[in-house]
Amino acid sequence: MKLFVHFSVSIFENTYLVGPDTGGEAILVDPGMMDIRLLKLIEGERYQIRSILLTHANQDRLRGVRTLLKIYDAQLYSNRPRIYDCECHKLSDGDRITLAGLTVEAMDVSGRAGDSLVYRMGDLLFTGDLLGAGRVAKSLNPYARSLLVSSIKERVLALEDRVAILPAYGPPTTVGVERAINPLLSEPQGGLYRRQDA
Repeated sequence: MKLFVHFSVSIFENTYLVGPDTGGEAILVDPGMMDIRLLKLIEGERYQIRSILLTHANQDRLRGVRTLLKIYDAQLYSNRPRIYDCECHKLSDGDRITLAGLTVEAMDVSGRAGDSLVYRMGDLLFTGDLLGAGRVAKSLNPYARSLLVSSIKERVLALEDRVAILPAYGPPTTVGVERAINPLLSEPQGGLYRRQDA
């Protein structure tokens, strides 16, 4: 498996390309902008985009989707059956599907908009704008913020330290790093959260 990060300088957002080592069917995660650099990356690796995962159902996530759907015969995946004028395969918490030969698990990390999903592929966790390096997404009110932080602690910090967190904005990080340094997620007494066995 190969992972590529495409950073769009026009919208300051990451798009992730995941596919096999030798080309073929591939997955895009949160294609906020389709530009010539992303097209060259896809074509240079001899990929065909068959699946597009959307972590959040908003207009920003669809900028690149409409163009991609004109070029590739791809399916959209989100936790809604439709986003604006685009039909999606609806995923729910705990759903596991196989895309491009990879197992993708959908995770609901509640507390933000109710239509956000996080996707896990092995040791890769695509978090959209819910969680990034040293930060947690803004929320509409303190209650929603508390719910989001609690859900991240319960669902994300229970994963192995080595799991890479790949956000829509900012640099990548890991579960272990966020557990240790994220001011909203680290324990005041310096204890560790329960982790799943490796």
